[in-house]
Amino acid sequence: MTDSPARPAPVCSAKGCRTAAVWVLAWNNPKLHTPERRKTWLACEEHREHLSQFLGVRGFLKEVVALAEWEDRQRGPGRGDGGPGGAQEPRSSAPDR
Repeated sequence: MTDSPARPAPVCSAKGCRTAAVWVLAWNNPKLHTPERRKTWLACEEHREHLSQFLGVRGFLKEVVALAEWEDRQRGPGRGDGGPGGAQEPRSSAPDR
């Protein structure tokens, strides 16, 4: 049996924030992505609203989901390809605040 390194705990995407993420903000840029494509940012409680507003005013925000629920969706039956719409592992890469 091989020991695999533990996956680091997801952290908030807000610049400089190292707080544990509890929300997934699913979004896409309709000028760049197909309608079903979803990019993701992570958010802690403190930054969820700010990051949601940043994406929302641009028309990019599609849904906000609890991280645990998002992970459950990714592990669901028949979703070995990342789920519907090309959903990805959540990423921590948001713009400067």
